[in-house]
Amino acid sequence: MVGTGLAFAAVNTITPILTYISFHVPSTAVVFWQYVIATLFALPLIFRIGLGKLKTRHAGLHELRAFVSALGVQVFAFGFASGVPVWQMVALSMTAPFFIIVGSILFLGERVTAQRVGASIVGFIGAVLVSGVGTEAFSWYSLLPVLATALWATANILTKYLAREGEAAESLTLYMLVLITPNHLLIGLLLGAAVSLFPGALPASLANGFDFGLPGGDAFWLIVLLGVITAGSQYLNSLAYKVADATYLQPFDDLKLPLNTLIGWIVLSQVPSLWFWPGAVLILGASLFILAQENTRRPALAAA
Repeated sequence: MVGTGLAFAAVNTITPILTYISFHVPSTAVVFWQYVIATLFALPLIFRIGLGKLKTRHAGLHELRAFVSALGVQVFAFGFASGVPVWQMVALSMTAPFFIIVGSILFLGERVTAQRVGASIVGFIGAVLVSGVGTEAFSWYSLLPVLATALWATANILTKYLAREGEAAESLTLYMLVLITPNHLLIGLLLGAAVSLFPGALPASLANGFDFGLPGGDAFWLIVLLGVITAGSQYLNSLAYKVADATYLQPFDDLKLPLNTLIGWIVLSQVPSLWFWPGAVLILGASLFILAQENTRRPALAAA
């Protein structure tokens, strides 16, 4: 899980270099080729699971899950392309548990408790501090990681629902591996159509976002590296969840915040704002509190 966090930090360092700092490659093109390459490296995993696991009664939900997940990646990469610093992107992406709680209550009928509501409020306050709302450092682009996280939380809730409906873990993994790259292509084509229909309505950094031309030179090799790291992180993450349960792994997953902040500081010279520190503490504290609540809740549910 620590290896997954390091891989995530590497992706979050390379992406702004490609999209914003040095090469100005459209973020949709970067993400598309990143996942094409990652899927090629994931082929052994796909064939090991077996294409027979694609048999399902919920093909539409699998596609929706892959689409919102891919859209979340696109929005997250666009955040980097818009100049949002790594420390802010990653801290705000850790608001996922709060979106999942709301979605689980609204769509899966899970019971709300005062502790979960309180933790969600604390995490929201932390996100407000990190985003810099009310300060000169704030821009609407600062909310892009929050939108990406909401999309990923939607994918997570769809995963929970499909698991309840009897879909095996292997099927859920396989559908995501098979569908994620075509959905990145679909998003790019939809963006191209939007630019054609509504010229000037989208930000300038998205105006050519549907151009999937593969860049040459150093940018090409960075995209290849990005794809390899993405595939490696998928293997590491799968291995972690194979040998340990989610409750044990969560604190190690939370290490991605200090790892990303430190690497962004060293490599990209992105120094966190003063409000980052108390905001990050509130987000991490609320996330770990929710984890502790889930740990005490699961045995009672199992007994019932």
